[in-house]
Amino acid sequence: RKQVEEELHGIRKSLESAVEGISQLDTQGRYIVVNNSYARVLGYQREEMIGMEWQTTIHPDDLEKMIAAYQQMLAEGKVEVEAKGVRKDGSIFYKQLVMVKAYDQQERFLGHYCFAKDITDKKQLEAQFLRAQRLENIGILAGGIAHDLNNILTPILAIAQLLPITLPNIDERNQQMLDILQTNTKRGADLVKQILSFARGTEEHRTFVQLRHLLLDIEQIARGTFPKSIEIRRNIPDNLWTVAADPTQLHQVFMNLVVNAHDAMPNGGSLSISAENLFLDEHYAKMNIEAKVGSHIAIAVADTGVGIPPEIIARIFDPFFTTKDVGKGTGLGLSTVFSIIKKHGGFVEVQSEVEKGSCFKVYLPASQETPIQTAEDVELPTGKGELILFVDDETAIAEITKTRLLTHNYRVLIANNGIEAIALYAQYKHEIKIVVMDMMMPLLDGTTAIRALQKMKPSVQIIAMSGSNSSKMNAQTRGYDVQAFLPKPFTAQDLLNTLHGLLGD
Repeated sequence: RKQVEEELHGIRKSLESAVEGISQLDTQGRYIVVNNSYARVLGYQREEMIGMEWQTTIHPDDLEKMIAAYQQMLAEGKVEVEAKGVRKDGSIFYKQLVMVKAYDQQERFLGHYCFAKDITDKKQLEAQFLRAQRLENIGILAGGIAHDLNNILTPILAIAQLLPITLPNIDERNQQMLDILQTNTKRGADLVKQILSFARGTEEHRTFVQLRHLLLDIEQIARGTFPKSIEIRRNIPDNLWTVAADPTQLHQVFMNLVVNAHDAMPNGGSLSISAENLFLDEHYAKMNIEAKVGSHIAIAVADTGVGIPPEIIARIFDPFFTTKDVGKGTGLGLSTVFSIIKKHGGFVEVQSEVEKGSCFKVYLPASQETPIQTAEDVELPTGKGELILFVDDETAIAEITKTRLLTHNYRVLIANNGIEAIALYAQYKHEIKIVVMDMMMPLLDGTTAIRALQKMKPSVQIIAMSGSNSSKMNAQTRGYDVQAFLPKPFTAQDLLNTLHGLLGD
C-alpha cells in the first residue's frame, strides 16, 4: 500500500509541474485535481478550482459544442475539441482540449481527465492569415474596380471642364453645378486611390500639404454622410502650418479617425475636429518618448461616444485588433493610422473614458514651406494644328477627348484598340506628332501596340494612360521608352500641359 501511495504521490507531483494544463474531473463534471499550469492559465488558485464545474471555464458561445463533446467522450472514451475559454477576470482565450474517460482498477467510471493547451496565439495567427488572404483578394478586385471607375470618371470630368468653354454664356447657377460635378469627380478619383492604397499599398508621393484644406474636406464628407444625430464641430485656424506628407495617406488617417468616432456614437453625439500650431520643447520630448523637439501641428478628433475600456486601450493600435462584431471591422483602421503617422515622423496620443468619449490627437512635424497652389483658372496651352492619335477602347473617353483637343487647336485621329492604332499610324506616321495610348484594351493591349509603333518609327512620342494603379503602371511604362504617363481621370490641364511640354521639347 505504501508503494501505491508513493506512486500516486509521484504522479500528482508530475501532474502539478506539467507545462500543459492537466485536470481530473468527477462523474458530475467537477474538478477534483488541477495542476498549477491550468489554474494559472485560467487565473485561479488551484484550491479555488476544486469543486468547480467545467462549464464555468467555457465561453457561452461554445457551451453547446462542449456539451456535445462531453457526451461523445462518454460514448467513445476520448474526444478532442477546441473551444473558447473564460478566465476568472472574464477575459477570453482559446484552448485545445483532450478529454479521456477515467476508470478505477475495477473498471468503474470515475469521471475524466482533461488535457488543455492555450492556443490563443495560434488562433490569432490563423485569423490574421485569413484576413490577409481576404485583403489580397480585395486588392485584386480593387484593381479591376479602379480601372472601371476611372474610365467612368474620365469623360464626366472632361465634360464638366469642357462645357464652360463650349457654352461661354452659361449662367452662374449652372456654373456652380458644373464646379460641384468637377469637385466630386476628383474626389471620386481620390477615393479610388485610397481603396488601392488600402488594398495593395502604394508608393508615397510626398508634397507640402496645407492641412486646413484637407481637414475641411474631411469635415464636408462627414457632414454629407453622417446622420443628423451627430453634431459636427470644427476649430481649424486659417494660419495652420504645412506638413511634408502624402496627402492621400493623411486623408486616410483622418477619415479612419472620423469614421471610428461615428461608429462610437450609434445613438448620436458630438464630433469635433480641431487643429493648432505648437512647439514641442525639450521638457515635453523627455516626458513623451515618441516626441521630438520642434514645430508641430496637433490635430484632434474627439467624440462623445462609448469610450475605450482601460484594459484594452494599450492594444487598439495592434494589427487586426478590433472591438467590433465579426464582419463589421478589419482591425486595420487604427493600425494603419499609427503606421502612417509614424512614417511621417509623428505620433498619436489617446485619451478615453468609458461612456464619455475618446480623443485621438495626431502630432505631425511642421514644415516652413508654402504649399504649391494649383491654378485652376490659368490659361490652358493650345496647339498649332498638330495631329494627335488618341487610342482608347472607351468610346465616351475618346469622343470627349477629341472634342477637347479640337477646342484647343489640335487635329485628332481616334482608334478604339491597338490594331486600329497601328493601322492609322502606318497611314499617317509622318504627320502624327504624339500618340496618346490607353494601356488596357481588348484585341491588342497598349504594351504590344507601343512596341509595334516603335518598330515602325523609333522616334515616336507616346503618352501612356491607364485607370489602373497609377504608380505601378507608371513604373512599367518607363521600361517601354514612353515619354509621359497620365493616370485616369485626368484634367484638361493635365492633358494639354503634357502635350505642350512634349511638343515644346
